[in-house]
Amino acid sequence: MTKHKLFKLGAAAALTVTGVSAITSLKTARAANFTAIKRVKINYLPGKGLNIWTNYNKGKFMGYRAKDGTIWNVAEIAVDKKGNLWYKVGTREWIEARYTVDVGMDTPASTNAKTKKSTAKNGVNNVISLGTVTKKSTKKSKATKAKAAKVKKAKQIVDAAVKKTSKKSTTKKVASTQASSKAGAIVALAKQQVGKSYAWGANGPDSFDCSSLVQYVFKNAAGMNLPRTTYDQVKVGQTVYQKSQANGQPVSANNLQVGDLLFWGSESSPYHVAIYIGNNQYVNAATPEQGTILQTMTSYFAPTIVKRVL
Repeated sequence: MTKHKLFKLGAAAALTVTGVSAITSLKTARAANFTAIKRVKINYLPGKGLNIWTNYNKGKFMGYRAKDGTIWNVAEIAVDKKGNLWYKVGTREWIEARYTVDVGMDTPASTNAKTKKSTAKNGVNNVISLGTVTKKSTKKSKATKAKAAKVKKAKQIVDAAVKKTSKKSTTKKVASTQASSKAGAIVALAKQQVGKSYAWGANGPDSFDCSSLVQYVFKNAAGMNLPRTTYDQVKVGQTVYQKSQANGQPVSANNLQVGDLLFWGSESSPYHVAIYIGNNQYVNAATPEQGTILQTMTSYFAPTIVKRVL
């Protein structure tokens, strides 16, 4: 705020007490010539200032405020379109009346304000208020708003991140629950097939070969459509173990999950497949002599590839 603007505001606020029409210290600025019809005290918030506007109807904020507790002369009273009462306190400065209280005309104007002494042409020393509002309060207000905006934005970012993480966590939890449910159904149905005969090319439900048993159990227990042959089944899902990449070490039961597919042979040409059911055991349609059986994994006859399809 320039000194010129402050002076105009101050002169308007205190002018009818002194009757001053020109200020020698700022010769280019002249006080507004009006007679105060009343005097009011700013009754806003402690330490805060009341906005000063260019007009009482759709006026613009002038960039400075009237400090709480200061006293101002009122030159004109008006009511805006919404029925709110306004006071004109300068040449074109307006304040809302609802944030003021009336005081006596003998109360000194612009208390708690910066002042400048100047000598009028009649030689009488007079004190002219320079107003109570400075750029500091405006900058402080802007800084406060900017800080609040940053805090709000940061909170929005955090909330969005939490929401996204929560959504991912919920999705993973649901997926895990569904997989667990499917795995349980697969184990149950696979065990129910134990004792049925083996027949190469059979598709069940009374007899199976190794790959048709896998296809039948996953389709009826989990609603999953797996390929028919071991050559195609080995291409599905995630590779959990491959003997050729494990330095020949057999797969550990600790690395297996219920529902994993166990293959024997190479990845390009597997000759047998079974369903892992937990506890180091698997169900498979073994041979025509054995039929569909439940077996325990051994290092002597260990799978060479493990695929996870759940």
